[in-house]
Amino acid sequence: MKARPHDPLRLDIESFAADGAELQGRWPLTQFERLLDGWPAEAPPPGADVEWSASGELRRPKALEPERWLHLEAHTQVWRECQRCLKPVPLPLLLQRSLRFVRGEEEAARLDAESEEDVLALERSFNLQALVEDELLLALPLVPRHEQCPQPLTVLGEPDDDEAPVRENPFAALARLRRRPDGQGGNDA
Repeated sequence: MKARPHDPLRLDIESFAADGAELQGRWPLTQFERLLDGWPAEAPPPGADVEWSASGELRRPKALEPERWLHLEAHTQVWRECQRCLKPVPLPLLLQRSLRFVRGEEEAARLDAESEEDVLALERSFNLQALVEDELLLALPLVPRHEQCPQPLTVLGEPDDDEAPVRENPFAALARLRRRPDGQGGNDA
């Protein structure tokens, strides 16, 4: 029997899982507008691709309706602004996710709240590229930063070490007050 073709942009999850089908490919990162949002101006232009693969699985638990699963993997690299030094930082993103599909939004919400599984409602035409983008956005760190910033951050108003003014010892100022010429700061011992 010849395998039927599956379109990742209009994927029929039910038949994809029933066939135990597999898909893989590359999409240009420029097709992922939400991932490009926040791309620093000083960073290299987005030239990378999003590499992905998906496989369907139909599990048949005893006395229950078959479970439709989508196993998804994707990886790419994006750039964000480091929250320490404010310079561009490359962020490799990798996702491995298994999602269970059920009939109806109510059933998906109920099962998602009750179990540790990621559960989505079954749709006749599912956009796999939108799901990959959603999952990569979730894989972004909350606070992007370098492991070790390339140069230390200087705080505005704070002089560099080379330009730091020589500060007087506060005890020397107290000693001067004790020896004031008007006789007011003399030794009262």
